[in-house]
Amino acid sequence: MTTTQRLLNLAAAAPARHDEDLVLLLSEASELYQQGFEVLRDTVAARFAGLPTPDLVEAATAAGMPCDAYQDRAELLLLLALAEWEMTPAALAYTEMAEDAARRGVCLIPEE
Repeated sequence: MTTTQRLLNLAAAAPARHDEDLVLLLSEASELYQQGFEVLRDTVAARFAGLPTPDLVEAATAAGMPCDAYQDRAELLLLLALAEWEMTPAALAYTEMAEDAARRGVCLIPEE
């Protein structure tokens, strides 16, 4: 099963979960979200490997990510990857799942 398939399955199961069960589901989904993003970040870095930094700034701006010419290459690649990742079915499913959980009072960030 791919990361996307698993995230979609977790998102589909989330509405029926509550309290600690939902926290566990959200925790697994968060780990998968991070894994998926890391894979895409590496792909984006390879795709833009030969592009000069000013062109990266232009690409990030075109992708709707605020940036400037003073940002280093790694930051620009991260922005490009994030712009692409946020539109994937996996990221969209996770975002919806996390927002729904938050509306029900469940969050992975511990309260102080």
